Amino acid sequence: MATVRIPGGWPATEEQARAVQDRLRARVVLDEPGPPPGTGLVAGVDVAYDDARDVVAAAAVVLDAATLEVVAEATAVGRVSFPYVPGLLAFREIPTVLAALDALPRPPGLVVCDGYGRAHPRRFGLASHLGVLTGLPTIGVAKNPFTFTHDAPAAPRGSTSALLAGNEEVGRALRTRDAVKPVFVSVGHRVDLGNACAHTLALTPAYRLPETTRRADALCRRALREAAP
Repeated sequence: MATVRIPGGWPATEEQARAVQDRLRARVVLDEPGPPPGTGLVAGVDVAYDDARDVVAAAAVVLDAATLEVVAEATAVGRVSFPYVPGLLAFREIPTVLAALDALPRPPGLVVCDGYGRAHPRRFGLASHLGVLTGLPTIGVAKNPFTFTHDAPAAPRGSTSALLAGNEEVGRALRTRDAVKPVFVSVGHRVDLGNACAHTLALTPAYRLPETTRRADALCRRALREAAP
């Protein structure tokens, strides 16, 4: 388990963090399809907090995309690096998530974040932020639609509807189980939206949430419990 310090020069105010978002957002790549779904190695990342101790734990779990077997995992623990501000949550998590990804034996072909990419008020959620910093293809798969609107997808697994900011499609509501509440998929970096949904379906053979997210969630919670006071 890696121990992470807050990087020097890390944003300390909302104004500074928004300026970083504005600068990095211009580097997001939206015109690449990304790796073929069901192939290669795919990683899930997730974090858990202990606000009383000012501690955040991150986990990165790599699965074989064809079999969904775990092939590598890593964790990192550090101090919470930014106050809680809606729309700026990535700044609380990025240093520790990066450390967990860096501790993997090799980079994955795709990273799945438990959160948002383009489906973000400033079009730069955690998946986009992480993708730009690492150069890896990334997608966001969230449990709720944040502030955006959508029609309910049809009941069968695989049905989708547009996640909308006005007339702009920022993601899709995707039904991963028949007649079960959808997840909300958005592009992070170097993946198109169709492939992002296809990857999500490939990673949800039995449950609503991707196996990458389920495994990373369990691992980061364990790492937080085991972190030294």
